[in-house]
Amino acid sequence: MHGQQNIKICNAEQAKHLYRYKNIKTKLYKCKATIWYNKTCRIKHVTPRYINIKVSGDNKRGQNTKNAAIRHRISQELKFQYAKKQQLNEQLHKTHLEFATQWTTIWQMIQSKIDSKIQQEMEAHYNHLAKKWTNCYKTNQKSYKI
Repeated sequence: MHGQQNIKICNAEQAKHLYRYKNIKTKLYKCKATIWYNKTCRIKHVTPRYINIKVSGDNKRGQNTKNAAIRHRISQELKFQYAKKQQLNEQLHKTHLEFATQWTTIWQMIQSKIDSKIQQEMEAHYNHLAKKWTNCYKTNQKSYKI
């Protein structure tokens, strides 16, 4: 046969399991995208907009404290995201093994269908993050320095 076949799930319990797998995989990919965004901001010395640290005064010591706080906040966010990624990887692996044993014959087809849908969603998500990073970079030309 040529092309992809449509798979019809008649049982609500099966659909629930498939959506659980799809949601875990989507969360994992979005977590990876967040890690990419934060790493890019850290490498390029750009402060993401979710980090709002205000220091009174314009002296050198205050700016150094602010820069250190920004670096610390980004590193803590990355640690959190890596822990979340590890947890999601374990959940995805467990559900993948469960469904591969449950649907031995059609699991590859189901998985490729889910992957193609997630791929389309993630392309839009990465485009959004790239625009967000570009806007953040333009507004933070003089950002923190190491």
